[in-house]
Amino acid sequence: MSASGTEPPEKVAANVQAEARFGLAFFRKHGWTLALLFVGVLLPLWGFSELAEDVHAQERFLFDDPTLLWLHARNGPHLDHFFVLMSMLGYGWGVIPADIAIVLWTAWRRRLREGLFFGVAVIGSALLNLGFKQLFSRHRPDLWASIAPEDTFSFPSGHAMGSMTLALAVIVLCWPTRWRWLVLLIALTFALLVAVSRIYLGVHYPSDILAGWSAACAWVLGVYLLVFRLRGNAAN
Repeated sequence: MSASGTEPPEKVAANVQAEARFGLAFFRKHGWTLALLFVGVLLPLWGFSELAEDVHAQERFLFDDPTLLWLHARNGPHLDHFFVLMSMLGYGWGVIPADIAIVLWTAWRRRLREGLFFGVAVIGSALLNLGFKQLFSRHRPDLWASIAPEDTFSFPSGHAMGSMTLALAVIVLCWPTRWRWLVLLIALTFALLVAVSRIYLGVHYPSDILAGWSAACAWVLGVYLLVFRLRGNAAN
């Protein structure tokens, strides 16, 4: 050390180079995980917090009512039947049976890590949704009398959150296989149709849907990072 108490320039340069090499090695090893954390978890959490803040303040979203009215103006018997069916599939007729079937399948095949991921993803998502609904206590739209009315709170949409949780969890499980792109297309199309059905039926605001999607994305990908990417030396 020099008399002034500072490091010699050559030592400082060596330390900087060592830090740079360490940083580059870290990003080469964990870059994908960091990108997924930012895009898949932090951005959705930010989106949810922005929506939740306005809902808590009882502010109106400019896109909510116009979107509801635009879809309602296109109603008809065929679309009524289709979207009532999609709404049913988005919960008791489809999502819940699929969740149970996948948990049982992973247990039967002894895919313990996959079963842990899927079970925590879907159960945690459902509990979060129930908690959020009670916390924000947002009433449902009342622009017209729905053909499939609901009497629970509105924010965030349980159908949107549950169907997106299922979709993302299945995509994660199928991603290592050759069916990844087909599963991605089918799963996201299903989640989209379920979400549209809730707006079409007049039982959710579009902002409820966006909040449900955001919460599902952050939760599922957060659980994925915890179970698969940050597992350390945990046994399979």
